[in-house]
Amino acid sequence: MQMSDKEQAYETLCRQISSLIEGENNLISILSNVASALHFSFSDRFFWTGFYLVRDAELQLGPFQGPVACMHIGRGRGVCGTAWAENRTLVVDDVERFPGHIACSSLSRSEIVVPLHRSDGGVWGVIDIDSKAHSAFDNTDACYLEKIAIILNKQLEE
Repeated sequence: MQMSDKEQAYETLCRQISSLIEGENNLISILSNVASALHFSFSDRFFWTGFYLVRDAELQLGPFQGPVACMHIGRGRGVCGTAWAENRTLVVDDVERFPGHIACSSLSRSEIVVPLHRSDGGVWGVIDIDSKAHSAFDNTDACYLEKIAIILNKQLEE
């Protein structure tokens, strides 16, 4: 079965990220470069690309690409806080219809959030990507962003 252009782009991106972070252990440097690689690989679809890290019982803004963002998100609040609390990937086609959506930017229309896991299964952060278009994310995005989360988790556990 032939891969779609989007799948091929993600395959290339996964290889790039693996090479980029190999041998590195500085969390902020790794996440900064991964946010940039993700953002610019899909700049036609990704409006905001970054990370929130679990700190002091909340999600705190980490490295990102895009306009200014919310700096603190409570557990169970908005898409990011809900993905953290439920420990699962969330694909939201229309953020305005998501219960408790936090409007960090009025330009955001859809969002995908993928938890990042410690070796014990606990969440240490999330990948958060927003789009200016409704229904911008699908199962392919979820699958590959989860693969990128695994790449990050493996590198940061070493």
